[in-house]
This record gives sequence, structure tokens and C-alpha cells, in this order.
Amino acid sequence: FKVVLFSNLSEHGSLLRYLSIAESMEATDVLNPALNYGIVVDCGSSGSRVFVYYWPPHNGNPHTLLDIRQMRDHDHKPVVKKIKPGISTLAKTPMRVSDYLHPLLSFAAAHVPKNKHKETPLYILCTAGMRLLPESQQAAILDDLVTDVPLEFDFLFSSSHAEVISGKQEGVYAWIGINFVLGRFDHADEEDATVEVTTGSQNQQPISRRRTVGIMDMGGASLQIAYEVPSAITFNSPEEVRKSVLAEFNLGCDVEHTQHVYRVYVTTFLGFGGNMAWQRYEDQLVNKTLTKNRFLTTQTGLSENKPYLDPCLPLGLSDTVVRGNHTLYLRGQGDWTRCQEAVQPFLGLHNGTMSPGGVYQAPINFSNSEFYGFSEFYYCMEDVLRIGGQYDSEKYSRAAKDYCATKWSTLKQRLDNQLFAQQADVNRLKYQCFKSAWMYEVLHSGFRFPTNYPSLKTAQLVYDKEVQWTLGAILFKTRFLPLRDLQQETLRQSHPSWLRSSFVYNHHLFSLCILVVVLAILLYVLRLRRIHQREQRQAEALDLLWGEEGEALLP
Repeated sequence: FKVVLFSNLSEHGSLLRYLSIAESMEATDVLNPALNYGIVVDCGSSGSRVFVYYWPPHNGNPHTLLDIRQMRDHDHKPVVKKIKPGISTLAKTPMRVSDYLHPLLSFAAAHVPKNKHKETPLYILCTAGMRLLPESQQAAILDDLVTDVPLEFDFLFSSSHAEVISGKQEGVYAWIGINFVLGRFDHADEEDATVEVTTGSQNQQPISRRRTVGIMDMGGASLQIAYEVPSAITFNSPEEVRKSVLAEFNLGCDVEHTQHVYRVYVTTFLGFGGNMAWQRYEDQLVNKTLTKNRFLTTQTGLSENKPYLDPCLPLGLSDTVVRGNHTLYLRGQGDWTRCQEAVQPFLGLHNGTMSPGGVYQAPINFSNSEFYGFSEFYYCMEDVLRIGGQYDSEKYSRAAKDYCATKWSTLKQRLDNQLFAQQADVNRLKYQCFKSAWMYEVLHSGFRFPTNYPSLKTAQLVYDKEVQWTLGAILFKTRFLPLRDLQQETLRQSHPSWLRSSFVYNHHLFSLCILVVVLAILLYVLRLRRIHQREQRQAEALDLLWGEEGEALLP
């Protein structure tokens, strides 16, 4: 997930947020003993990446989250390292997994201060590639990590810190990361848009808080959507369906407080990415054309002289599709309206939802919501149409139609003259007509966004930097850590008064003991004097007696 922010930074709250983000672009002060660190390893299908994060002590307010930021080195670059291939390639040799991750963990260990290692949590989270493995192979890989990693690295790491996360978890983490960077978990200012939220707690009054943003991401293979559902939903479907599409969680450090309880709808549609949708479209063209040619003599599409006229290719573009022993010849018609009609069946609409299986879609309040579109949503608008940013369906439709109807030779000339975005290439030019129609239909026919919806932004970066789902993951994983800081602060505040009272108590006790000892000594001395006086009187009486007896014995 990647975003660009288009908010008005002249507003006071936005400016403060921008300054905070600008500060986070500075090199991390590793000499600051107050900083805490955390490490997340993203084990993806094509490779693994390590991200190092840091945060200052919690500010003491139980209603605010940790201020987690990505660590930056002396050159102000994010502390990130990637290796290839994916961890799932070691499925048959799980004993080598810890060696495979060793370069990443050594890299992180070199950046985190040595005296902080023991208190630095390490999370190893595996995604798409690992999900495809049998559970026994997943378990073997995770067991090797849990056993071997602590032998070489002194990070805070246990069996619960290594896991294969679901697509739903990944979507939730991405949603958390984007909204955190946009400041949507902060307390609402007067100018901020708010929503009324009902939590799952009984007898809990609705709370008003800052409106979060929904996210849509269209990659090459899949499509994902995630957004907050402020109001409670009544399901007619089984409980399993509810659990598969809704995530309810508390980002706050205190489970008793509901200020940061969020209910998020998240679903992934496999095969609905831009490239996979085009592949499905081509497959159908080949199958339909071959079927028709069995009953017709025209043999459309089987030769360059009689190509199939494809509405989803730019005007005049010649192309071929090869499937097995069959080759289909295409010629672009550049008819965007007909292309829309052609791609609609691939949405698999079923009872008003996007999936043939009838995947439930939680309601969206289109009058009080905001969405960001990433990846293909942004590329479709920006790479060649150059209108990325705020989405306007009428403006987008007009630009897409004009592009499709432009001769292929003209489009190539514009590419050579560098009139398109830097990342645009021949493939983008070739498939732009189809992908722009697919994006439009996904948005308006699939997710049923009104054509006059005013609050969709297509984007790539947030404050000139990428935002990964790993940021959302560490925010969620460390959400209880502020309790430690709050408890330490409470102890510090109470310690001086306790120390004073303890000192006074001990002082009195010590004085009393001395007094008792002195009294005992005095009593002992007085007793000795009485004994001594009594013995002296007895001695005098005895001397008198002996004197009288002596006088009597004299002649």
C-alpha cells in the first residue's frame, strides 16, 4: 500500500502533522537512551524484507498511541533490507530457514543499539507464499525460526512472534498503517470530519471521533478493500461469514477504554487484479472466437487479414494472443464504452456483490466517508492520463475515452517524446484502455460507488515515503506497551511520597529503640546501685557484730 497526501497543509493541525513527519525523516538518534526499538520481517512470496522501527516513551495519556516511526540511518535512508527468493522456497529444507534470514537479522542488529537488544521485540510475519504451503511445512519453518533465532540474536522473540498471517490480517495492518500516518487515530480538531461510532460494549453510548479513511488496492493478481464500519451490522449470513470479512480490535492500551476500538471490513478478491483480469479477458476472447469459427466460415481472428476487432485495445494496435496451439489476431478499436460492457461480466456480480460466491459487502456511508486508491487505481489515472490525485468520474471517463480513441502510432510518438509519466512504458500504453475500463467498473459496478462520489483520492506516497503494512503490524503488536510506561510513571510519581513517609516512620522507630535501650541501661544501673548499697549495709552490720563479739572476748 502506497499513498500520496493531498490535504491542505495550511491548516494548523495538518501543518503540525507535517512537521512531525518531517522530523521523522531525520537520522534516528541511537545515542538517545529513552528510545525503544522494534523489528518486523515481512516474508513475502518473492522475497523477505526487514523493517526497523523506533519510538520515544509514551506520553502518559492512555488515550494516545505510541509514536512509532521508521528508523533512518546516518544518510537519512530508511533502515530496510531485502533478500530473494521467498521463504516458501525452503519448504523442503526448513532447517536452513534461520540461515536464510540471518543477513536480515544481522542487518537489524547492527542498527539497533546493543544495550537495547534484549528489550527489542522481533516479529517474523509470513504472507502470500507461505499461505500456499501445507500446514505441516509452515509449522516446520516456524519451528526452525523459534528454535534457532534466539541462539544467535538476543531480541525479544518467542513462538507467538513468528506466524503466517492471513490476507485479512495483512489488509487490517495496511489499513492501520495508512490511517496512523494520516493522523486519523489522533484526537479530532474542530475542522476535522468526524463519525459517530457504536462499539460492541453493552450500554455504551456512541462516541464521536475523527473519520478514518478506507483503502482500495488493485495489484496485478488481486484486489483488496478495507474500511471502517462505524455502526453495528446485523448479519443474515452465518457467523463464519462475519468473521471472514469483519475485524474488530482495540488499538488502545487499556481494554476498558473504547476510544480506539475499530470495526473494519476487509476482503481480498483473487483474480481481480489488473493483469489477471486482462488474462481472463484474453482467455474468453480465444474460447469465444474458436467456438464461433466452428459454425461460421469467416474465420475471424485466425489470420492477420481478418483480425478480431477488440474494443479494449487502442485504435489501430495489432496484437496476438497465444493459447496452446491457437493464435488469435487482434486489432484495436479503441471503444471505451464497449470495453466497459465487455469487462462487466468478469466482475462476477451475484446478488449485488462482487463475487460469484456472494461475498458480503458491509454498507458504506458515501455521504460521510473518504477513500484512497492505490497501485492500479493510481497508475490508471496518472501514468498516461496524468490526472492522478482527486478522482472525478466524469473527468476520468472523458480522458479514458479520448485515450482509447487515439491512434496507436500517435500514442507511441507521445511516449517517445516523453509526454507521459516517467514510469509509463509500451505495456502501459497497450493495456491502459482495458485497465481504465476495468478500474471504473470495479469501482462503480462492483463496489457500487456513486459516479458523483467526491472523496476518493488515488495516490502512491504519503509525505514522499512508502507506508508498508508492517507499520500497522507493529502498532497492533505493541499496543499494550504503553501500560508499562504508564505503570513506571505512576511508580515514579508515588515513590517520593512513599520514600518520605517511610523515612519518617523509620526515624521514629529508631528513636524509640534508642530510648528503650537507654531506659533499660538506666534501670540496670539503678538496680546495680541498690544491690551495691544493700551489700554495703550488710557489710557494715557484720563489722559491727564482729566488733561487739571481739570486745566480749577481751579479759
